[in-house]
Amino acid sequence: MNIQVHGDAAFTGQGVNQETLMMSQVPHFDVGGSIHVVVNNQIGFTLPASRGRSSRYVTDLAKAISVPVIHVNGDYPELVAKATNIAFEYQRKFRKDVFIDYNCYRRWGHNEVDDPTFTNPLIYKVIHSRKTIPDLYTDKLVSEGAVTESDVKNINTEYHKFLQSQYEIAKNYQPEVTYYQEQWAGLSAAPKAIEVWDTGVNTDLLKTVAHASVHIPEGFNIHPHLAKAHVKNRLNKISREKDIDWSTAEAMAFGSLLMEGRHVRLSGEDVGRGTFSHRHVMLVDQNTESIHIPLNHISEEQKGYLEVANSILSEEAVLAFEYGMAYDNPQNLHIWEAQFGDFYNGAQIIVDAFIASGEAKWVRSNGLVMLLPHGYDGAASEHSSCRMERFLQMTDSSEVSPDSEAVCMHVVNPTTPAQYFHLLRRQVVRNYRKPLVVVAPKILLRSSDAVSDLSDFAPGSSFRPVIGDNVADPIRVKRVILVSGKHYYELHKERIRNKIDDVAIVRVESLCPFPVYGLQKELDKYSNARKFIWSQEEHRNMGGWTFVKPRFENLLGRKIIYSGRSEAATPAVGAPVLHRVEVEHILREPLYDLK
Repeated sequence: MNIQVHGDAAFTGQGVNQETLMMSQVPHFDVGGSIHVVVNNQIGFTLPASRGRSSRYVTDLAKAISVPVIHVNGDYPELVAKATNIAFEYQRKFRKDVFIDYNCYRRWGHNEVDDPTFTNPLIYKVIHSRKTIPDLYTDKLVSEGAVTESDVKNINTEYHKFLQSQYEIAKNYQPEVTYYQEQWAGLSAAPKAIEVWDTGVNTDLLKTVAHASVHIPEGFNIHPHLAKAHVKNRLNKISREKDIDWSTAEAMAFGSLLMEGRHVRLSGEDVGRGTFSHRHVMLVDQNTESIHIPLNHISEEQKGYLEVANSILSEEAVLAFEYGMAYDNPQNLHIWEAQFGDFYNGAQIIVDAFIASGEAKWVRSNGLVMLLPHGYDGAASEHSSCRMERFLQMTDSSEVSPDSEAVCMHVVNPTTPAQYFHLLRRQVVRNYRKPLVVVAPKILLRSSDAVSDLSDFAPGSSFRPVIGDNVADPIRVKRVILVSGKHYYELHKERIRNKIDDVAIVRVESLCPFPVYGLQKELDKYSNARKFIWSQEEHRNMGGWTFVKPRFENLLGRKIIYSGRSEAATPAVGAPVLHRVEVEHILREPLYDLK
C-alpha cells in the first residue's frame, strides 16, 4: 500500500505533486491508488496559509483527478480515526487515490531552535493559550465518565515507563542489515576494481531477435513508410550482417535479455516511437490504432517481456517513479529516456537526491539507465546538451587515483551501436547495479558511419572504455587527439579528407569510471607523440574537459591541451551561420592550429 504524507505548504507548492497526480491513473504508472495524508498545520515554515496558495483548500489539486477528499478537525482524535478508516476502505475497494486533510496546527517552531513568534505572533498567541490535544481528549473522556483522573495518571505513568525502557534498549540496538536481500539476493556492492564483462550473444539468436523485432502479424496494417524504411531496411542489414544501426542494436539487446528471462521497461515521453522516429518498438495499426510490440512475440519459450511506458510530459515524477521501479526489480533492465537530454534538468532533484547519492546515503544500489540525447547539430540551446559536465561533477571519481567500478554513477558517451548494446546488457549481466548515464546520440542514429558488424555483438565481445585509432601509423603520429562522442566522426572525416597521417584520434567511451589503464595502453603506442589534445564540440566550461584534464595529467603524467568552443552561458548559439563557423573552428584547430 502506498501512503504519502504531505505538508500543506509542500503539497501546493511543489510541482512534483501535480505531476504525480496526473500520472496516477494512466497505464504503466497506476499503482492502484495511494492514501494521501495532508498534515495541514496552516503554516509553511514561516509562511501563513493565506499566502501559501491561491486555492481555498490545500487539497484542491485532488479535484483535477476526481478523487475524494476527507476534511477532518485534528482536535478530535476519534473523528481523525474515523476519517482514516474511511480512506483506507475506499482505497482498498476502488483502487484509487484518496486524500485526508488533517486540519491541525504546529505547537512549536519548524525545528528545535526555531521561535515561530518572530514571524507569526498572533496565531501563536492563540496556540499557546490552548490546551494540547491529549489534554483536551482527556477532559472529554473524564467528563463522559469513560475514565477517571486516576486512570489517566496510571496510563501516563505506565506509558512513560515503556518509552524509557525502549530508550534504554535503543542505546545498544544494532540495526538489522536489509540491503542485498530478498529481490537483491545474489547481488552485491560494486568491486574496488575495473572489471570486463562478456556481454556478447550468439549471433544466430541475435538474427532471430532482429527478424522478430520487425515481424508484422497477419492482418496488421503497418504504416507504409515504416514497412520500407524500418522493416525492410532492418531485414536487409541483418541478412548482410553489416551496417547494424543503433535501433537494431538496441532491439537485439532488449530481445536477448527477454530470451534470458529478464524483463525490460522503457519509459519516457514518446519512447515507443522514439523522439527521432528511429526506434519503433511499438507499432500502431493504421486502421484500428491497436498496438503491437514485436519483441514480445520472439518465441513461445520467451519468459521476459518488454514494457513500453510512454509517459506523460513530465521529467521529475516519471524519473522518480523509474528510480523506484529499478530498485524494486533489480533483475530487470529499466531505462528512462529524455525526449532531449537537455530536458532532464526538470528532474534535477531526483538525480541529486537519489540517483547520484542514494547508495552513499542508504546503501541502496540502483541500476537505472538514463538515455540523454546530446549533440551539437545546429539546434538551439535547449535541444543540444544533456549537460554531461553536471553528471561528471556529481560523481565521486578521484582526480589523483584510478577509479573503480564503485563510483556512484557510470557516465558513458558511446560512438557505436555495438558499444550501446554491450552497455545495456552489462547493466543486468554483472552482479552489481550502478546508475548508467548514457550521453545518447541524435544524428548518429542514422549515420552510415556509426554502424557495427554483427560480429561486434558475438560472444567474447564487451564494452570498450577506450577505442584506439586503427588508421594512423603509430610511428608517424606526432599528436594524439582524445575525443568523446560523435565529434570523433567529424574529426576523422576531416583527417581523411586532408590526408593527415601524423594525428591519432582516440575515443574515450567511458568518462566515469575514467579509463586510466585503457588510455595508458593506447598512449604507449605513440612513442613519438609530443602533443596531447582534448577536442570536444561543447563549450570549454561544459562537456568533459574540466573532468578529463586533472585526471589525464595527474594519473597519466602528460600535459593535455584544450580544443573546442570557448566559454559560454548557453550550450549552443542556435543560429545556423554561427554554428557552421564554430564547427569549422573546432575541426581545424586540433588538427592544424594548436602549436
